[in-house]
Amino acid sequence: MATLLYRLGRASFRRRKLVVVLWLVLLAALGGAALAFKGASSSDFTMPGTESQRAIDALQREFPEASGATGTIVVAAPAGGTLADAALKPAVEGLVKEASALPGVLGAVDPFQARALSPNGQYALIQVQFATSADEVTEQQRTAYESSGAAAEAAGLRVEHGGEVMNSEPEVGGTESIGVIIALVVLVITFGSLVAAGMTMLNALIGVGAGMAGLFALSSVVTLTSTAPVLALMLGLAVGIDYSLFITSRHRQNLVDGLTPREAAARAVGTAGSAVVFAGITVVIALAGLAVVNIPFLTVMGLAAAGTVAVAVLVAITLLPALLGFAGLRVLPRKLRATGSHAASHAEPKEGFGFRWARLVTRWRIPVILVGVLGLGALALPAMDMRVALPGAGAGPVGTPGRDAADLITEGFGPGFNGRLALVVSSDSPEQTTAAVQQATQLLQGTPNLLAVTPPNLSQDKRTALLGVLPQTGPTDEATEELVHDVRDRVAGIADADVSLTGQTAVGIDVSEKLSAAMPVYLLLVVGLSVLLLMLVFRSILVPLKAALGFLLTVGATFGITVLVFQEGHLSELVGLDSPGPLISFLPILLIGILFGLAMDYEVFLVSRMREDFVHGAGPQEATISGMGHGARVVTAAALIMTSVFAGFILLDDPVIKSMGFALAIGVAIDAFVVRMTIVPAVISLLGRAAWWLPRWLDRLLPNVDIEGERLREELASEPEREAVTV
Repeated sequence: MATLLYRLGRASFRRRKLVVVLWLVLLAALGGAALAFKGASSSDFTMPGTESQRAIDALQREFPEASGATGTIVVAAPAGGTLADAALKPAVEGLVKEASALPGVLGAVDPFQARALSPNGQYALIQVQFATSADEVTEQQRTAYESSGAAAEAAGLRVEHGGEVMNSEPEVGGTESIGVIIALVVLVITFGSLVAAGMTMLNALIGVGAGMAGLFALSSVVTLTSTAPVLALMLGLAVGIDYSLFITSRHRQNLVDGLTPREAAARAVGTAGSAVVFAGITVVIALAGLAVVNIPFLTVMGLAAAGTVAVAVLVAITLLPALLGFAGLRVLPRKLRATGSHAASHAEPKEGFGFRWARLVTRWRIPVILVGVLGLGALALPAMDMRVALPGAGAGPVGTPGRDAADLITEGFGPGFNGRLALVVSSDSPEQTTAAVQQATQLLQGTPNLLAVTPPNLSQDKRTALLGVLPQTGPTDEATEELVHDVRDRVAGIADADVSLTGQTAVGIDVSEKLSAAMPVYLLLVVGLSVLLLMLVFRSILVPLKAALGFLLTVGATFGITVLVFQEGHLSELVGLDSPGPLISFLPILLIGILFGLAMDYEVFLVSRMREDFVHGAGPQEATISGMGHGARVVTAAALIMTSVFAGFILLDDPVIKSMGFALAIGVAIDAFVVRMTIVPAVISLLGRAAWWLPRWLDRLLPNVDIEGERLREELASEPEREAVTV
């Protein structure tokens, strides 16, 4: 691999103008395709094979007029009045007529006829039925719906618009760019050169632009979930900057060692580029591996993010050496832009903080290991109480229409009205359906936490009925989850009819349970993959096992801290979270996939240098200190950059994106600074030579990926001396 990448880097450097032009043309083409073919994203988190999805499918076939999106207009009378007052009732009725005539609406239900009034008569719910699903409702239709009720408000009523039709895509504005700015500052400090920092950032941004444009260009044929592009942007930015940083750092060191710019770039791509390719492959495999859990929306998210990571790798090993060719010696600080034999004399000091830290960690390795493992274990304890759910409208940012409507519903009717369930009853005849409806209603009487079962709404052929099931608790409450199971258990024995429970709350519970069941399988797959991949790279058994256990510590501590903040609400005000609650259903399994790939990045960049020195004759202790000393600076910068990029997304209002950014930022910081740069060198130092032991029979079976570039060095050493240094 190293030899192939060396030749690729050398060719990119030599044909740098052509490479840059090709990438810019590709970026423009992808951008044009994105503008021309961009499709709408989806907020649909349904899952084939679940009871809730079967009920939705049945409604679409047998009761299509009730299968579209619903809206809920909440109306509140002024203090001291009721909606039945002569001055207010006409305004409510007028709003019903206005809503019924909105574009895309099949009809609206009069709350006085449906008895959708609060006990004190101060609040009312107007149910609005749309003809299409929420994803198919146009922006014009949604705007018209949200703008309705001006006359009612003029009459003194408070009007809020909610329901699934108000589900919106998370908006990516300018606040998350703060993370990018911090990353640029870290690059400037690390490199001591504006040219090197700017070129590294430019390279990463071009990669992100190409990856995101390609993603949106495909969105007309592949339905993207609303969070998929944001996740792809997060990862694309973070790994794009990091991968460029690693290669640029090695290139600068090669220049300082006296190589020509072309040879320095080629060798940087051949050595650091090999680690980048391997690290990128691990991230891509981990993300693409989400497909094995057979959850469509999660598969789309994983593949979308994997695509942007793959583009970041391609940009790093092709475009970056071309840009390095244009930069020349300007990637070095002014004091290091020396020539000939003077270059080495200006080399940056090798005995930096990394060496001092490595000596401290290896000297006190047993206390370091105990404190690190016990500390991370303690942080992981809150994860035992982790709950997951799909967020309802009440979890949205304060001030959004959906959140305001949900809060008003809770105020007037109680939290259960935000978690409304739907019981679908269908049979071969109207008589059987009527009998099944009566039987279901009787069976549900006395169910704990059940507030009411509404009268049935029948399809035109009377063979399908839709009953509303109202819990007493909110949609993400644990008691509501128990109610869903109780209802399903009680109606399971009804004969001669198909009875199933659905609704947004039931869908969220089904999705969460299936994801929770898939998580141990996926975790086992990821851990097994990490052991196998690292065994290939490091020709060792104990090092991969140590890396996998460190990854488990990272995941546990990350889950624990995220639960403390986002579920239990401790210090939630620091991240701008106003409504703590269960974590988004797909966050844990997604976090495992992403953190696995990123953890392997730092493992490879640090430990490969340790193995390289050990193979070339250094003792275990010396190799550990040398590997940490040479890698600590660049890994520290990379981790700070990645943490900053992820943390920038915490500033977004959307709680789902906020929690993803927080968990990834915390996870990267823990893994890089506590696990990889503290526990790992301590453990390797403790293991000594045993760390690099591999049975001979296994060594012969495993292919040699040569990530440290040993064969490349042998090939270069056998050739005539390369070009002299030129200015």
